Amino acid sequence: PSPSPSLGPSPSRSPSLNLNPNPWTMRRSLGRALVGRRPAAAAQPRRYLNLHEFQSKALLARFGVPVQPGRAAMTGVTGRMVAEELLEQDETSEFVVKAQIHAGGRGKGDFTNGFRGGVHMARLPGEVHQLCDAMLGQRLVTKQTGPEGQLCSTVLVHRKVDIASECYFAILQDRARGGPSIVASAKGGVDIEEVARTDPGALVVEAVDVDEGLTEKQAKRIAERIGLGSASLLPQAVKSMRGLYDLFDCMDATQVEVNPLAVSEDGHVYAVDAKLNFDDNAAFRQKELFSLRDKSMEDPRDVAAEEVGLHYIGLDGNIGCMVNGAGLAMSTMDIIHLYGGEPANFLDVGGGASEEQVTEAFELLASDPKVEAILVNIFGGIMHCETIAEGIVHAHHALDLGVPLIVRLEGTNVDEGRRILEESGLPITFAKDLDDAAQKAVAAVNGEVHVDDAA
Repeated sequence: PSPSPSLGPSPSRSPSLNLNPNPWTMRRSLGRALVGRRPAAAAQPRRYLNLHEFQSKALLARFGVPVQPGRAAMTGVTGRMVAEELLEQDETSEFVVKAQIHAGGRGKGDFTNGFRGGVHMARLPGEVHQLCDAMLGQRLVTKQTGPEGQLCSTVLVHRKVDIASECYFAILQDRARGGPSIVASAKGGVDIEEVARTDPGALVVEAVDVDEGLTEKQAKRIAERIGLGSASLLPQAVKSMRGLYDLFDCMDATQVEVNPLAVSEDGHVYAVDAKLNFDDNAAFRQKELFSLRDKSMEDPRDVAAEEVGLHYIGLDGNIGCMVNGAGLAMSTMDIIHLYGGEPANFLDVGGGASEEQVTEAFELLASDPKVEAILVNIFGGIMHCETIAEGIVHAHHALDLGVPLIVRLEGTNVDEGRRILEESGLPITFAKDLDDAAQKAVAAVNGEVHVDDAA
């Protein structure tokens, strides 16, 4: 978004964030099918910042994008107070109460206390109080959370809006065009991936000149093409679209998706649901934004790995993997799958891991109860094989792994690394190459006898 990567957003264009719970984002995915292509694979696993709905809507409001009045609450009493404040502003107000977790499908989810649904309507402040009490402190299980669900510690209470029509509007970084593109449609409030697949003509796709930004002329043209061209709606739509682009530009976003961009029965344009993604490489100049990250919504193993400089992503298999380099890690997972196994994780120790980091990596693998074997696949370049070997020996003595350990080492100081492992007397199965390593790991979890060169 910025012409020079060394320059931060202009202070005059980047409003300061109000971090007090104030408005919101649901979690709908902008389909890769929107522009008919898949983005290139990332060079390494990324953790993109996820914001809660109330945080995202507070951010939209700061850039002048209209959102429904309301704010977050962490107790039933506060939820009731929010509803009473909204009634003071408009005595006809009705309310929506939404559980705040990092997953979609909240409306159809179930809480572990038996309460059904993470999104509810209410007409009275007392009802809002009761709904908050039923949700807060409980785990909400949806189709995206897994059976363990996510803890709901905050709810969003906002004014209900009667919607007359819905549009779709998004800004994303388009690799093919070398810059941001607008994707819009008169068909909003539905799965946009399905629209792209079944009715691609309903999509409006326009590139944005990064030097000019989203001009009033271009915004008017897009608004007219998605049914917001009337005299009353056009100024509102243009203001919202340009505000969204300013957010995209100033906050180093990679995607800003509003679905729906809705028109209410009384003729007002609102961003009803929004999904925002941000460039992690910009965290150094967006410190206030990235301070909004809620680590309680993340896998604690991922957080622990990040804190010691490792790249970890938990998966559903039973073969733990420790590899150096994202490409080698992905190849290792593919070959495990080829031989009938399932990887339990993506764990990249990188090119400069220390003995302590290797030990931390083993602690992460050993903490996963699903892991029935560990495969270490190291190609030493910057990373020396003897460092990995010393870390393996230290981890074996410090931890009770209790599962078979298969090691494949190649590259810098491989002979020294093998010597350290062989002289350790530990029950390690060596592999001569990646195919051999994968086959031995799969055999180990299947309880099969494999030709073995255990040290």
